[in-house]
Order: sequence, then structure tokens, then C-alpha cells
Amino acid sequence: MSTRFVLASASPARLKTLRAAGIEPEVIVSGVDEDNVTAENPGELARLLAVLKARAVVANLTDHATVLGCDSVLEFGGVAYGKPGTPEVARERWRMMRGGRGVLHTGHCLFDTSSKQEIRELASTEVQFADLTDEEIDAYVETGEPLVVAGSFTVDGIGGPFVTAIEGDYHNVVGLSLPLLRRMLIEVGISWPELWRSQKPFRYDESVASTYDETRGGPDRAAAAARAVDSLLPKGGRVVELAIGTGIVGAELVALGNLVHGFDLSTAMLRRANVRLPGHVAAADATRLPVADRRCEAVVAVWLLHLLDDSEPVIAEVARVLRTDGVFVTTTEKSDAGRYADGRGPNDTRSQDALAHLVAVASRYGLVLDGATTFVGPTRNTGNAPIYPVVRFRRT
Repeated sequence: MSTRFVLASASPARLKTLRAAGIEPEVIVSGVDEDNVTAENPGELARLLAVLKARAVVANLTDHATVLGCDSVLEFGGVAYGKPGTPEVARERWRMMRGGRGVLHTGHCLFDTSSKQEIRELASTEVQFADLTDEEIDAYVETGEPLVVAGSFTVDGIGGPFVTAIEGDYHNVVGLSLPLLRRMLIEVGISWPELWRSQKPFRYDESVASTYDETRGGPDRAAAAARAVDSLLPKGGRVVELAIGTGIVGAELVALGNLVHGFDLSTAMLRRANVRLPGHVAAADATRLPVADRRCEAVVAVWLLHLLDDSEPVIAEVARVLRTDGVFVTTTEKSDAGRYADGRGPNDTRSQDALAHLVAVASRYGLVLDGATTFVGPTRNTGNAPIYPVVRFRRT
């Protein structure tokens, strides 16, 4: 995508809604403590939480993005209800709600860092609940679903049969109003089709390549990444770097005593890489390398796998070209580094560069995890420095 679009929410339903509409967002969970936030009314509470989520993510960004924060609150009898958390609370709420009518409020906050615009909106949808029996309530609570969703119900999951009618936007009840989001994007100069992953994939063109180094931490981060990667490489050997970009990391690897050959699909990036590594870069797809079977001692991928819809073809190709006992060194879970720095857990909705996913896929191709390290990125405006994980797989 030419626009970096970030969803500041851990909600699987919101992610699924966007994906179904053709948008593949980057997910960064905000870490906002929802239980300690108050507002004048349920609608304002939902909007305030959305704003806090978006701002928390924006504060930790190192480059430009359009960030969407969302939060849902059920208003029933004038009282705000979020996630119940326990079976007892969920059961009590359903006994109160059954046969009744409530309003599901979803706050939306869109923050565009390029234009420095922040747009805050609220969408509200009336919901009619079925008159459930005690047995139905107990059975629903036992599924666990109502414990982790706002208002203790869903319309797109197990709880769908228990919602008899809605008045308003269906997607808003799921957790994100698509028509409202479209209007908000227009206000910051982004049309909806720009975000369709199938219509406009991200291209590292000249405009991106010209500022790539400075917007990605510059020489300091490149040097730190290269030192971490080098610590996991065979000493003094030949290294193939996938998606070499401008060659800024590759040049640092050469300075550490490695012979680096780089491949990339972007002509604009390769022009810059060729200045740093003359005669050692070429255009190639990481899933179809111009390398014979079992010829490489080491393959490196720095911040590549998180960009992919499916990392398995790349891992399979790496396994093909590696010699027995050769190594594949890659960064992992890039989008989680800020959360690690803040002492928060990883983001389970990201999978293509998640360590558990990589280990599982790599094992199918004879690659075994046998080493890991980290490096520290530049300090952010919050005063925190992200820690980036790097792992090594060995060809058996």
C-alpha cells in the first residue's frame, strides 16, 4: 500500500471487517487502560477511548502513517457497558438485557501524521436483543465469547441469533463503521480505493526511495541491525540479502567482513544499493532467486517478511538455495518492537513475521531455529527505544 494504514486495535472483528472490505491494515495495539477512563456519557466515552488509542500509537511511530483508533461501548438504560471480563458479570448483564433495546456506540479517531489532522467521530446503532432463557444465557456465557466483547454480545459470531434487529450501520455493531471511515479518510485526502490491497500494492518508487534511509532510522539503526545480523552469520562468508533496499544494511555487513550480494524488485532502491555495493546487486523476486540449489552459505532478510501476505514462498525459496548447515537470518515481529519496549505483549493478529509462525513454516522446509539476538533502535519521542528481535534458522 502506498498509504501506511494502521489499525490501533486488537479486535479480531475489526481486522476481519477491514480485510473483507479489501483493506489489509498494519495492526498496532495501543495498550490504553480502558478501565480507568471516564466521560460524561457512553457515546463520549467510546469516542474518547478511540482518541486515546490512536494517539498512543501515533506517539510511538517512527515514520508517517494514517492511524485509526476505535472503541465500542454499549449503552443500556443510560449506562455504559464495556467488556464484562468474568462469566458472572456477563450472565448478569444478559439477564438485564434480554428482550430489551440498547445503543452500540463506536468511537472512531483517524490521525494522519503527514497532514497532522485528527478527526474524531461517533457512530451509534440501536440493537434489539432476543428474550433469552436462562439456559440460553448460561450456554452462551460458557462459550467465552461474551466475556471479551463490548456489551457482552456479537452480531457476527456465536451471539448473532440473540440480536433480533438493528437500526443503523451493521458494521458499526461489529466494531467499525465502514461508511463513516470512508468519509473520514476523504477528509484527510485519502480515497477508499487507495487502500485496496489488490488494487494498489505498495511500490518502493523514487519518492519512497529518496527518503527511505532517513525515515527508517538512518545509518545508526542500519549499523545496529548489521551488527546483530553479523553476530548470527558464519564469519567471512558469502551472504545473500533479500529485499536489499538502498543497501544501507548490506554496506554495514560488508564493513564487518562479509561478502554481500543483494536482490530487490525496486529499480529506485537498486540504484542506491548499487552505489554502496557496486556490481553486487540485481533485480529479483525473493520467491524466485537466480541462484542454483544448495549454493548459499547464508541468506539475510531485514524487515521483509512483515510486508508479505504470505511469507511461506520466501522461506521455501531460502531453504532451496541454502547449503546443508547454511543459515537464514531474519528480523521478526517488527511491528511488536514498540510494545516490547513498553513492556507489553506481542500482537497476535500479525502472523507473517511472528516467531511462532516462522518456526512452524521453516520446519516444513528443513530449517531449524538455533539462534537469536536483538538490537536497539533509535529513541522515540516518548523517550523509549524499541528492541528489534533477530533470529537464525539453520538448514538441516
